[in-house]
Amino acid sequence: MLEKKKMRPESVDCTPPDFIMPDSKDRPLTALQPQFKDQKAPQCVKVLTTSAWNPPPGYRKIHGDLMYLYVVTLEDKHYHISACSRGFYINQSTAEEFNPKPATPSHLCHSLIELLNQISPQFKRNFSTLQKKRGQRHPFERVATPYQVYAWTAPMIEHTLDAIRAEDTFSSKLGYEEHIPGQTRDWNEELQTTRELPRKTLPERLLRERAIFKVHSDFVAAATRGAMAVIDGNVMAINPGEEAKMQMFIWNNIFFSLGFDVRDHYKELGGDAAAFVAPRNDLQGVRVYSAVDLPGLYTLGTVVIDYRGYRVTAQSIIPGILEREQEQSVVYGSIDFGKTVLSHPKYLDLLNKAGQQLKILPHHVLNDKDEPVELCSSVECKGIIGNDGRHYILDLLRTFPPDVNFLPLEGEDLSREVKILGFPIEHKHKLCCLRQELIDSFVDSRYMMFIKYAAYHLQQLNLRKTEEKMKQQAAAEAEAQQAAAAAEDNKAEGRKTAEKEDKDEENSKDKESEKEAAKSQLEDAEAKKIVESITDGSKLELEESTKNIVKTAAMAVGSLKDTEFDIRFNPDVYSPGIKHSDNLDPALSKQRQLVKDAAEFLLTVQIPTFIRDCLDHSAAPMDGTTLSEALHNRGINIRYLGKVTNLLVKVKKLEYLHSIAVCELILRAAKHIFTSYLQGVDMMNLSVAIAHFLNCFLYSGAVSNPLQGQDEVRF
Repeated sequence: MLEKKKMRPESVDCTPPDFIMPDSKDRPLTALQPQFKDQKAPQCVKVLTTSAWNPPPGYRKIHGDLMYLYVVTLEDKHYHISACSRGFYINQSTAEEFNPKPATPSHLCHSLIELLNQISPQFKRNFSTLQKKRGQRHPFERVATPYQVYAWTAPMIEHTLDAIRAEDTFSSKLGYEEHIPGQTRDWNEELQTTRELPRKTLPERLLRERAIFKVHSDFVAAATRGAMAVIDGNVMAINPGEEAKMQMFIWNNIFFSLGFDVRDHYKELGGDAAAFVAPRNDLQGVRVYSAVDLPGLYTLGTVVIDYRGYRVTAQSIIPGILEREQEQSVVYGSIDFGKTVLSHPKYLDLLNKAGQQLKILPHHVLNDKDEPVELCSSVECKGIIGNDGRHYILDLLRTFPPDVNFLPLEGEDLSREVKILGFPIEHKHKLCCLRQELIDSFVDSRYMMFIKYAAYHLQQLNLRKTEEKMKQQAAAEAEAQQAAAAAEDNKAEGRKTAEKEDKDEENSKDKESEKEAAKSQLEDAEAKKIVESITDGSKLELEESTKNIVKTAAMAVGSLKDTEFDIRFNPDVYSPGIKHSDNLDPALSKQRQLVKDAAEFLLTVQIPTFIRDCLDHSAAPMDGTTLSEALHNRGINIRYLGKVTNLLVKVKKLEYLHSIAVCELILRAAKHIFTSYLQGVDMMNLSVAIAHFLNCFLYSGAVSNPLQGQDEVRF
């Protein structure tokens, strides 16, 4: 007999192997910016730049000279090279004397590489090595990325002599190359033209998407350079007499503004805190309207840049906007917080089509004369028709409904479940909005609730109809049985009388039977009419009952219409100073209740769903960035990260995610503190201030506090 051995679970060693662990000698700990020694390219020349004699004078241009170059080879030989229509050759110029005549020998070559190969053996050897090494690299390593990557750490690299780098840095810092007459890019025209490209077939759509991506990448890169130049003080303001926070800038056909409360525009909404978050909300509005991609409706190219503690908004310029006042330009929306409200039929048509996808409710607001004006967006949204005839919309910071969980209001009570969770919470500004992903999820959830409710009641109605039909059939069967019994009795009596009658009477009986048959046919026709009339009546009754069921289901899910499912949001429902028209729109209480329900849906459904998705690994955040993306994909704002972290504490299997969430909370809190301090630091002390803050923030040792004597404070 075979003895069965008891299987014992073997312990699994999860310790990393020694060959991947850091070592002080052979394998030191990798720095934040790893250096790849094998990727260091061999040097081919010491200096290669334009000569001090460049550009050629007029009489030399007639002889065909295009430009003059200055080269210092690895052999430490200095050459002045002329580039002409016939090729490249060495001239007799020196640092003190200009002599464009060819040297002896002149080494006239068609390409510059060929000339350098003849005059420098080390260049010939190193350049071939460089080409071979570059050819062995992966194609993705050789092709530059179409977007810029910015690192927050500065690596310690060897600084070598590079005249081209010095010239390129000096010329591109202020964007001089962008201001060459006749070569300035019209960003707005490029952005809008790419969106107008045809998109009927798949190749056309692919070409259009590539063009849009390329132009947007270039625009973001240019806006980033411009924002850095603006904050560094290298761009002249268009209103230099104003205070520094109120100044605006135009550089490279891009309009720049700072994220401060200019002229108390956001005074009632939170001041500078609201002005700081408004560009981000505006960018989200531009994103969703661009995603709708409605022909005829145009948004501005918008980039939000955070640099040195400042938030800079970069936008493309509407054609003709600088030639007229804002009051003359705006044909839709309001520029004075709802006192003067304008509407435009073209904008109403375009925004209504876009609002059907974005779940925005067309509504009426009252101006200062108490006249109702129809809008299909928030009051702050402005419509401007440019000189190019395009219809632009801007100031989309209130595209989404407000988040009442962070908006305490007098006379507005939230549900019991929301209050138990500790809401509403007063935020530092009043521009907290729900995300578009949450709106879509909420509407889908309510629609499924509407369908299930209506289907259940229709099923109950059909059951009742079926029971009534069964009862009617049973009654009809009983009546048929009684009629059959009576017919048999009549037949028996007829047989008795028939035997007594003569043959002559049989002829008269045949005639009477024909009359009775005709009579029975008339009764069948009348019966059909009665049945049809009853059937028609039952259809009418069924339609009426169906309408009642739809009405009841619509009321159950909070629909704005009684006859159908209609859930849309009014972005101005809680806007201060806005007067609404109750007669022309659905009840304001219904509109506000929908906003409350959406905020409650975020807390009671979306956040628990996110926790469950993490448990079953449908979502697996690995760092702060992926955690933010996972929350945003479910419509959860980052301001709810504290609530999410509190829920993660209770789940043992999600300890790793709790650590990531805590780190994200600390980093984001430190970012806000860092931003406020960084704005007061000048350029000369910037590096010292950043290093000091990071030392205070990242140091984990004990630090003696001079205010508390010898006590130690551990960070």
